Amino acid sequence: MPTELPLVVPDWPAPSRVRAFSTTRDGGMSRPPWQSLNLALHVGDAPSDVEHNRQRLASALGVDAPAIGWLNQVHGTDVVELPCKGVAPSADASMTSVPGAVCAIMTADCLPVLFCDRRGTQVAAAHAGWRGLCDGVLDQVVGRFQASPDELMAWLGPAIGPDRFEVGPEVRDAFLATNPLADVAFHPSAARPGHFMADLYQLARIRLTSLGVESIHGAPCCTVSDPARFYSYRRDGQTGRMASLIWLA
Repeated sequence: MPTELPLVVPDWPAPSRVRAFSTTRDGGMSRPPWQSLNLALHVGDAPSDVEHNRQRLASALGVDAPAIGWLNQVHGTDVVELPCKGVAPSADASMTSVPGAVCAIMTADCLPVLFCDRRGTQVAAAHAGWRGLCDGVLDQVVGRFQASPDELMAWLGPAIGPDRFEVGPEVRDAFLATNPLADVAFHPSAARPGHFMADLYQLARIRLTSLGVESIHGAPCCTVSDPARFYSYRRDGQTGRMASLIWLA
């Protein structure tokens, strides 16, 4: 396991050849407000610092930096196959069956979801903010696996927690339109009448279960509530991005 950087290690029964980690904000060279392991080029940080951080991450993981499949994330539902060459594709999920090709998702409150099949032949990573989750990004990933949904497992990484994610009624309405069972993931906000506290983790579990995925792992790990470890766009506005990564050894 990498030791040069502080990393979040998924607690799930993935096959031994599956490698998966989430970064924290620690261990890089970016300056405030991106301090310190910012991995995103689109947030105003110095590109040279970001490239240094990406190289440091690749070295810590023991992979080639070009093997990490960074995406231009747009809160959509498109899935790309890795490896792919050239400019980072506009997509919010990636998957691969090629050893050494690294699926990577950047987040700073949105939910990263990592996938693998029980045989360890395919892996995927999805960026599940509320829009992508509601519109079906997880559906698209599950549908692209060769294995059936009951042969998949998913891990839910660090994201905004259920006590900090206040949303308007339009968000709740959008989820209920796709699945009435999503109502259990919304509770009235004590601070703002007519608004709701949303549980992104529970919404993802409901969606995955409806798709037939039974092996779902990862407890809520709130990015907003832990500024020492995690970036949070909702908390800070201008800030960096963590990465959740998965690949086959």
